[in-house]
Amino acid sequence: MGRCERQRELARRRKRGEQLKKLRVKYAKAKSQGDKELLTAKAFRISAFATLETAAK
Repeated sequence: MGRCERQRELARRRKRGEQLKKLRVKYAKAKSQGDKELLTAKAFRISAFATLETAAK
């Protein structure tokens, strides 16, 4: 049996949170502004409302 839609939605939300957490760690370690811009763009593709600057401080 497949999963119901609500379970798939919750799984997507958990996965998105895990991905953003990893990006925040990478953003905090990034040295150059170019690297930070790339990570910000990637986070924006995952979640349009994600902020990396405030979470990294």
